[in-house]
Amino acid sequence: MTDNTEPSRTVTASRDIAAAPDRIFELIADPAEQPLWDGNENLAKAAAGQRVRAVGDVFTMTLTTGADRDNRVVEFEEGRLIAWQPSEPGKQPPGHLWRWEVEPIDETHTRVTHTYDWSRLTDEKRLVRARATTPTKLRASLDRLAEIAERQ
Repeated sequence: MTDNTEPSRTVTASRDIAAAPDRIFELIADPAEQPLWDGNENLAKAAAGQRVRAVGDVFTMTLTTGADRDNRVVEFEEGRLIAWQPSEPGKQPPGHLWRWEVEPIDETHTRVTHTYDWSRLTDEKRLVRARATTPTKLRASLDRLAEIAERQ
């Protein structure tokens, strides 16, 4: 008999934020802003001027470990959707994806859904960290994002 206790390889959290969708999207689409709201406490910094505008864009992020990651944008709809696959510089992405969906509720309220999808992750060294990325960790990013967006 096989053990089917493997957790889902797609983790999602959502939150309604009392801020305009365009304000929230700017915080997500500008990598220089991402360390301010990262609930995983994994992101240290990103150079200014890397604002994502299209599928195929690549932005570079420095992690708290000092390592750099290239992030290839694989889904994009201005103001609504952005998703990227991180990888070590010069290497192919190992198969995990970060997605942000921004859904206007009205002019001043927005539902934001954050997803971490590691269903195609092939790098064995990353599996422990992937399994540790829970909805609670995603919610921490949403809560920090809300705090910044709602005060501006």
